[in-house]
Amino acid sequence: MTVPQPPEPLPGARLLFSLDPSVSHLNHGSFGAVPIAVQRAQQRLRDEMEANPLRFFTQGLVDRIAHARRHLATFLGADPDGTALVGNATAGVAVVLQSLGLRPGEEVLTTDHGYGAVAFSVERECQRTGAVSRTLPVPLDATDEEIVEIVRAGLRPGRTRLLIVDQITSPTARLFPAAAIVGVARERGVPVLVDAAHAPGMLPASVASIGADFWVGNLHKWAYAPRGTAALVVAEPWRERIQPLVVSWEQHSGFPARVEWQATLDYTAWLAAPVGLFTLRTLGLDRVRAHNAALAAYGQRVVGDALGVAPSHLPEPGGPAVAMRLIPLPPGLATTLEAAQALRARIAERLAAEVSVAAWNGRGWLRLCGQVYNTADEYDRLAIRLPTLLAQG
Repeated sequence: MTVPQPPEPLPGARLLFSLDPSVSHLNHGSFGAVPIAVQRAQQRLRDEMEANPLRFFTQGLVDRIAHARRHLATFLGADPDGTALVGNATAGVAVVLQSLGLRPGEEVLTTDHGYGAVAFSVERECQRTGAVSRTLPVPLDATDEEIVEIVRAGLRPGRTRLLIVDQITSPTARLFPAAAIVGVARERGVPVLVDAAHAPGMLPASVASIGADFWVGNLHKWAYAPRGTAALVVAEPWRERIQPLVVSWEQHSGFPARVEWQATLDYTAWLAAPVGLFTLRTLGLDRVRAHNAALAAYGQRVVGDALGVAPSHLPEPGGPAVAMRLIPLPPGLATTLEAAQALRARIAERLAAEVSVAAWNGRGWLRLCGQVYNTADEYDRLAIRLPTLLAQG
């Protein structure tokens, strides 16, 4: 079967990044890549901070953070007054969990597509409070309607205190029907936290249109912000209940300042984040999204073909808009977290290719991403060399 043609490269896009050209960076979804212009903007801010730390931290910094927040929240389609900047999506989840006041016997409901660190956070908070964690299994090939019904059947009104669902899942690149899930949970009086770590920059969906009680997303992945930039969006009825993980001098200012201000934190990433959005818009939002999704689809097909995976067995759980794709690895490979990490490191070392390898539901999965700095030949080279490496065990 003919492999679909890759998209036309975006002229000059590769030159916007300082990535090592000897490595194929096919895993943008893990840590992103910061454009050079954004790096320089952040460095100027760091120079300003180091030139006079006292002035930087005490003269208008809270207002500068609020200005950056308003810019980022507007891009996300969120209420700036209900948005707090945090270090990453996992930190935002932790803020919500410890603000709920969970009690013994109550439960936090998740799915088996959730991010590992979020699962650890849920586990820790349940151990601390006496609440319990319960996980709903969701088949990779489930339709949106089936996912909604699985969630509907899994909710326990009066006991389920929080439902956590991903907008785009990390291990399986699955696009969940977040708005429909929120609607079902609201009918049963269950608050929902949407983990949208991969959504900002990749998807055009508005946060407000999802309607979740809590929504958290990283801007340092697909929105070109410096690392350590994420947004926690909280619905109005919950804002006064949200408490920071660490109390600071802005504690009495209420949400969001009490969450954002952490004394001597390096805030330059947040202040430089709007430059990332400027870079994204300069390239063209729609053009970048279409390019990245099409390139990821090309990479999935060419590598899948090389591994002998029939096109019908290549999952497309995210749909055509998601710039991350999965390829099932041969049975017996990378079936545990440790084995997956070891295989990823071996691919990086021997093939000079950065990819994501995950163990999910007893199977090893290779995840490939598409980004404007990638080219079709990078996936072609991986397709040529990967089967030999995997055959070596």
